[in-house]
Amino acid sequence: MHTTYLRDLFNLHRAQVIFGFLGLLLAAQEVQAQGTGYRRRHLEFYDDKPIHYGILFAVPFTRFNISHSNEFVSKDSAFVIQSPNNAAFRMGFTINAFMNEHFDLRTTPSVSLYERHVKFSYPNGTDKTEKRESTWIEVPLLLKYKSLRRVNSRMYMLAGVTFGIETNVKRNRGGGGGRLDTKSSDFSIDYGIGYEQFFEFFKFAPELRFSHGLMNVFQPTKNSAGMGINRLSTHTVTLYLNFE
Repeated sequence: MHTTYLRDLFNLHRAQVIFGFLGLLLAAQEVQAQGTGYRRRHLEFYDDKPIHYGILFAVPFTRFNISHSNEFVSKDSAFVIQSPNNAAFRMGFTINAFMNEHFDLRTTPSVSLYERHVKFSYPNGTDKTEKRESTWIEVPLLLKYKSLRRVNSRMYMLAGVTFGIETNVKRNRGGGGGRLDTKSSDFSIDYGIGYEQFFEFFKFAPELRFSHGLMNVFQPTKNSAGMGINRLSTHTVTLYLNFE
């Protein structure tokens, strides 16, 4: 009986050792898991500053929206008038003013190099393309709505208006000395969506923005091209790369 008591005591002690060892393993795994899941929060006090500055590079894809006139059905007019999408280039800087946890006021003054085309196809089988290369200075005023920050990332939406001024233009003269004349200013409504990623020393924000011109930029003059056109308005989709 004494031997049985000693054996039971030994088994109890062995069970306590095994359970203690298993407990230590579970605790070590929990600590390791917590260490693996930790992510450093970059620029933790970024939103404490009232104003932030940055630079941007962008690739716009732009064209004219065309509204036809009554002359479009005449025999001297083209039977197809279209404006294909053309890639452009834009660069500028960003000024972002903090309002509250969810809203910012934002402007992105920039210089854009555009090349817009209008293609005329005539019944006799000939085509003529009017090309307008120009440099624009554009100043938007945007209201930005941002989601709550999750460690180092957050989404945002923005909307507003943009005023643009054409600084110089290079026109491609078509056959017969005609050319496509447009106004040197534009006003558009803008909206878009973006994603902010915080790094150790800067914030990177890719953004997709849509712009719809509200003005009729078509300006017919004597001997100018554009028979069959009543209205031209700009339409642009732009991919932004913002660095702040």
